[in-house]
Amino acid sequence: LTAAAIAGILYSLLHAFASITLKADQIISGTAINMLAAALTVYAARSILGSGNIRVNGIIRSDIPGLVKIPLLGKLFFAESYWSTWLVLLILLLSWFLLYKTSFGLRACGEHPSAVASAGISVHKMRYFAVCASGALAGLGGAVILVTYSGEFNGSVDGLGFLALAALIFGQWKPLGILGATFFFGFARTVANVSQVIPSLSVIPPIWLKIFPYAVTLIALVLFSKH
Repeated sequence: LTAAAIAGILYSLLHAFASITLKADQIISGTAINMLAAALTVYAARSILGSGNIRVNGIIRSDIPGLVKIPLLGKLFFAESYWSTWLVLLILLLSWFLLYKTSFGLRACGEHPSAVASAGISVHKMRYFAVCASGALAGLGGAVILVTYSGEFNGSVDGLGFLALAALIFGQWKPLGILGATFFFGFARTVANVSQVIPSLSVIPPIWLKIFPYAVTLIALVLFSKH
């Protein structure tokens, strides 16, 4: 996971250089770099290991001592869980604290850079730090997919990167809102995957259930676009 985060930081420097130093459009730069990543990683895997499909040793799920005995919630949240889940929740709490409780997080280098610059703070360095942090988290997210339920690298994350963007929009760019959005999307995605073995849901075409979170995101974007 550490190696993936470091690789994410190094790769995100391409986006930082294009969008911050060269002042390129962030969406165009991000889209191009995202497309490059899919091809570059598969090419590197084939060049180094001889195959674009690589099996990865996964994390062993385990019960959380003590907490697993909590009535109802224990079996639901703390039985057979990945330790990576709790790592991600810890990162979420640290992000919330950094953004809302420290002067470092409250610097508006995106929306009001001139005000930050007038205080003697390097907007350039702050923006580079933000992009590198996002790269680290993106790399970590991809690694978590591999070591939990995927178990194999093949150059694709099944659209979960775009689902993360949808969760960001649906959560209104706030850590706790994003947490709620990801729980909602995760639940909806799970229901879609198991719908065919649940009699009451088997009558609904699976594709409808799979597009449901995205449709809700578009509706939320329309409703909250003025904010």
